[in-house]
Amino acid sequence: MVLGDLGRIVTGKTPSTSVPDYFGGDVPFVTPTDMDGRKTISRTERMLTKAGVAAVKGSFIPKGSVMVSCIGSDMGKVRIAARDCVSNQQINSIVVSDPFSADFVYYSLSTRKVELQSLACSGSAQPILNKGHFSELPILLPPLPEQWAIASVLGALDDKIELNRRMNETLEALAQSLFKPWFVDATQSALPKGWREGTLGEVAENSRRGVQPDEFEPATPYIGLEHMPRRCIALSDWGHGDDLESNKFQFKRGEILFGKLRPYFHKVGVAPLDGVCSTDILVIRPKEPEWFGFVLGHVSSVELVNHTDSASTGSKMPRTNWGDIARYEVTLPPKKLAADFAERIRPLVERMISNIHESRTLAALRDALLPKLLSGELRVPAAELSQMAEVR
Repeated sequence: MVLGDLGRIVTGKTPSTSVPDYFGGDVPFVTPTDMDGRKTISRTERMLTKAGVAAVKGSFIPKGSVMVSCIGSDMGKVRIAARDCVSNQQINSIVVSDPFSADFVYYSLSTRKVELQSLACSGSAQPILNKGHFSELPILLPPLPEQWAIASVLGALDDKIELNRRMNETLEALAQSLFKPWFVDATQSALPKGWREGTLGEVAENSRRGVQPDEFEPATPYIGLEHMPRRCIALSDWGHGDDLESNKFQFKRGEILFGKLRPYFHKVGVAPLDGVCSTDILVIRPKEPEWFGFVLGHVSSVELVNHTDSASTGSKMPRTNWGDIARYEVTLPPKKLAADFAERIRPLVERMISNIHESRTLAALRDALLPKLLSGELRVPAAELSQMAEVR
């Protein structure tokens, strides 16, 4: 059996970017960049209007479709559409028909990135797996109840990972909502007693612990800009230092990492463990623990990011620096108030970090089970298969 036997194959298309009315709606427009670590996609960087969808109606894909990136270095990413959406031309999608499990197809294809890349045509500037070759990709399917059962076992792990991600979004939003009334609204009308005007550099510092690759273990966690999501302080992704070749900075768990290259990308997060990072990342920490929440609130704010963006140098690759951040003007509260706020914020951040590590453990378990379940090395018990069939 081949992919084309499972349902309709759809290659995406991009609406004309010269028509403003096509963008800014509520229909996800999926590109490989939007295909992050999550199993499903429901929101994207750009959204289409109904007019935008109509302009590329042949590329419309319904909820539950399996999307595969099929061009360039991003080839082999696999995700499921959580909503009706449209993809760009770098993605082929399978609108899976009965009697096949879209979730099983997703898990099967997610193990075949190297194979997909090997099948790509390399005659153009970028390797491409076109619709015809994609449709002919062989796929081995067990009986439908077993497809359901395998997808259910793996899906339970992914569901918990997604729950942790959403919980971290909620925790971050809570931390932001606390920061505003404590330190922004409080100074809008007048300067409260005990407060004073100052700069962020008075209570925060840039740690520059430089280290060469031969000075740390290959398994040392490494965070580069590619590991840092935009507008999210929960850093759940990192690599390792085994293939690093240049100077890096050390960071400690709980320190704040700020992406200084193209600061408008708003890549700011709390380190979930000790490790090393790219020199395009500033390592920031409060001078005293009592200022942690205050420093984090400001460093991760839109206002500070905009400040660093306007002060950054370089037209093609703008960079900010610690001096720009240190000079950022803030209203400094009494130290006791900052300490009280830190006590409120630290448990939220610690819970976020705990969720990150739990999710990585669950992801490792899923990745270990996946090939064994797909190959039949591990089998779902017959009783569970029968129960699954009855439920369906």
